[in-house]
Amino acid sequence: METKNIMIVGVGGQGTLLTSRILGGLMIEAGYDVKLSEVHGMAQRGGSVVTFVRYGKKVFEPIVEEGCADVLIAFERLEGLRYTHFLKDGGALVLNDVRIDPMPVVTGAMEYPQKIIQTLSQNHKIYSVDALSEAKKLGNSKVFNVIILGLAAKHMEFKEEDWLKVIEKTVPAKTVEINKLAFLKGYNL
Repeated sequence: METKNIMIVGVGGQGTLLTSRILGGLMIEAGYDVKLSEVHGMAQRGGSVVTFVRYGKKVFEPIVEEGCADVLIAFERLEGLRYTHFLKDGGALVLNDVRIDPMPVVTGAMEYPQKIIQTLSQNHKIYSVDALSEAKKLGNSKVFNVIILGLAAKHMEFKEEDWLKVIEKTVPAKTVEINKLAFLKGYNL
């Protein structure tokens, strides 16, 4: 099997680390060699965060090169736009349809780009969801990242029950059921 590349982008505090731990756990359970790498400022809540997850028979480095991501999971629209050059031709762009203004927009130094989804869809196949709204319907806005992961899971070769087992092992015990519901919500969209 050739090495597969997953990239997760978002804003600090959105759950990119938990999402990458679920992905890594699933791939280890499936017997793959896995490399994870967080490359940007998780320490600063609100800053851009990029996490790479690579898996295959033998993975030699953790970084995904531009144009090589099989799946790009974006927890925020602008972050998806910012990192689409990492997506390979025919790769899946799974996008949370939410806007979080970065500091230059908050301070008025820059404007938030308009029509991001329309722009992205000119060159990419986009799978989009307002995961925060869906998470609120489930009664816990914090599980939006697992909804997005469920949607992204349809573009990977693992079985639904394998995902659910790893979620059970990875998330805090008191949140297992809501995270399973969130995953299934995204998976069945």
